Amino acid sequence: MTKLMNSPDKTIEVLIVEDEIILALGIEASLEDLGYKVPSITTSVEAALKSLKEYNYDIVIMDINLKGKKTGIEAGKTIWKKYQIPIVFLTSQNDDSKFKDAMRSEPYSYLTKPCRDRDLDIAIKTALHQHKYFFKNKECLKKDSLIILAKNHSYNIVKKVLYKNDVALKLSENEIRFFDVLASKTGESLSFDRIISFIYRDEYSELSCLRSLADNLSEKLEDELFEDVYEYGYRLKLS
Repeated sequence: MTKLMNSPDKTIEVLIVEDEIILALGIEASLEDLGYKVPSITTSVEAALKSLKEYNYDIVIMDINLKGKKTGIEAGKTIWKKYQIPIVFLTSQNDDSKFKDAMRSEPYSYLTKPCRDRDLDIAIKTALHQHKYFFKNKECLKKDSLIILAKNHSYNIVKKVLYKNDVALKLSENEIRFFDVLASKTGESLSFDRIISFIYRDEYSELSCLRSLADNLSEKLEDELFEDVYEYGYRLKLS
């Protein structure tokens, strides 16, 4: 758990992992102007992992196209698994094919290079807020990880698996995120904006994307496991 959990008013400390040193220095200057602290800039996966071992950062800004034996995507997966620190990925315009793989590293946001100061600030604040909120809820749910849903379904919040009659169902990554965010507030309705922010991890996705996901999921499952709360959001249907 990051230091942010225990001290929400502290100066946020950021690790920059970027092998384009001029760009990295520009990001560092922008972050410091915005009030963040940058204890270190690293240019390789190996250096980043070493720095994380030695220092307790709050968030990582990671280029997905690092040169070397390991890519930024691989580093992101390792960092999330070992440290559970939120990650903001830096991508280039032509990185679409790699972006889906990068999302498996549990980033909370991403930015396209070169990024504006405002976008950088929003990405970090959004990532930290989501991490604090959802990480806390997942920790609370570990003792009671199985949520019993309607129509003989259940969802394991820790394993991220939906079951029907105790048989695991195959879901896409966004479908899992959909159940994950609704399960974080079992029995309550979550707003469209909050669900969109959690699933798509950016501020640009539209309600139509979420509605399409929910409609396709309902058709796929052939059972109504969640309901549309008129003009507000969605909530799970419990048994």
